Amino acid sequence: MWLANSTWTDVRPEPSALAVPVGSTEQHGPHLPLDTDTTIAAAVAARLPDSVITPAIAYGASGEHEGFAGTISIGQAALELLLVEYGRSACGWASRVVFVNGHGGNAHSLANAVLQLRFEGRDVAWLPCAVAGSDAHAGRTETSLMLHLAPDRVRFDRAEPGNTEPIETLLPQLRTAGVAAVSANGVLGDPTAATTTEGADLFEQLVTHCSDALARWQPDSRGMLR
Repeated sequence: MWLANSTWTDVRPEPSALAVPVGSTEQHGPHLPLDTDTTIAAAVAARLPDSVITPAIAYGASGEHEGFAGTISIGQAALELLLVEYGRSACGWASRVVFVNGHGGNAHSLANAVLQLRFEGRDVAWLPCAVAGSDAHAGRTETSLMLHLAPDRVRFDRAEPGNTEPIETLLPQLRTAGVAAVSANGVLGDPTAATTTEGADLFEQLVTHCSDALARWQPDSRGMLR
């Protein structure tokens, strides 16, 4: 069920889960749209079984991308507050809420917000749209996913490698100076080898992992489903 297309009388009082995509509006290199994270999170949420899918929260904590035009970040504190108030309101009628996160920079705010909501007695958790072994940002992984999900929105003729050093090596500078300090084009990885086939495989992995984690419903110490 899609919440945006429903009337209040259409909505079941206690759905198995209210699935809330959480993304970002931030640069994804010269070849991917600014809503890449939101698109991926919304697509995963739409495949979760027995869930009511809400409109996406399309802005997140994207301060590391502030050096690029088009990026709009609301910061960690504002995102955390938004998620807490969202959860409080939604849990007034939904028995269970899961935030489906498409942007790594949102993780700190999500963990804090979900722990607060759980402390208040609300059955809330979050899911990361993460693929094991993926590159960091706008590289082969995200480009493949977008070639599968929204091929008409990928400017593949503009795809070019960015900084391909391991993210662990880049983290100190990323945290202090942002992505622009380590990658002039905003890419961390190499998108040129991305394919639609790989994207389809990666997406099914994401859906399977998230669906299984949702079915188990065992939030860890950060409120995340694994």
